[in-house]
Amino acid sequence: MAEFPVRSEKAKALARRLAALGVREADLVEKFVRSGGRGGQNLNKTSTCVYLKHRPSGLEIKCQEARSQGLNRYRARLLLAERIESIRLGRLARVRQEREKIRRQKRRRGRRARVRLKEDKIRQSTLKAGRRPVRPEAE
Repeated sequence: MAEFPVRSEKAKALARRLAALGVREADLVEKFVRSGGRGGQNLNKTSTCVYLKHRPSGLEIKCQEARSQGLNRYRARLLLAERIESIRLGRLARVRQEREKIRRQKRRRGRRARVRLKEDKIRQSTLKAGRRPVRPEAE
């Protein structure tokens, strides 16, 4: 296991988690790329973005959350473990279904809100029309 700039307990916990999932360091392809975004000259000079590929599953992770390469290496492995767990437990499909359900509910809410808004406008215009003075008809 590689050395990461995190507490040794965290690094060991990650190693145990990866071992439980059957992920070996030999199965990982790790590349370093220059990051983008904020960070100034440090990002322009160093390759802090970590690209990680798990050969057996074909999963690819790209992590550029932190400004240090070591921390990004740790976080990339953490993301890989989470993604493998979610796939194995079928959580990914469940989460996607939940998101779709919420999206449908919001769509319905929006439709009801537009109808309510239109009804309020009609009601307001009839109230205003009732307040207008009656014009005498031209003869």
